[in-house]
Amino acid sequence: MRIGHGYDVHRFGDPLPPDGVIMLGGVAVPAARGLVAHSDGDVLLHALCDALLGAAALGDIGHHFPDTDPAFEGADSARLLEATVAAVRRAGFVPHNVDLTLVAQRPRVAAHVPAMRARIAALLGLALGAVNVKATTTEGLGAVGREEGIAAYAVALLEDAHA
Repeated sequence: MRIGHGYDVHRFGDPLPPDGVIMLGGVAVPAARGLVAHSDGDVLLHALCDALLGAAALGDIGHHFPDTDPAFEGADSARLLEATVAAVRRAGFVPHNVDLTLVAQRPRVAAHVPAMRARIAALLGLALGAVNVKATTTEGLGAVGREEGIAAYAVALLEDAHA
């Protein structure tokens, strides 16, 4: 078994897309402001990519999908996660379970958590019971508390694919 930890943060600032949503956990969530990002800015999936890559000792998301590469501009983070899972599998590991925490004052996401869990489970090829998503605030403290952005943490457990 291998464990990895991931973290990501994106600040608010970009204009909100015309559909009025941001991507969180692979799900479109209504929001008042957009996120500054080279890709679609899905902090939850980015943290998960880092956790999976870390558990497999494969570096980090910036190494695999650099924000200096125009190929990843506006990229769908679900596709980045799929590529990450493929790299993890090539390294001889498979995801066992994941636990993710979204930290945001706004938007409120509790109603979207079941859809996030289902989407992430599908992307990882896991049973729903192997994927946990939590959402919390910082009680108004810090940059996230001042609604300057959104952060996410992820923990991933991998197992040897050949065991």
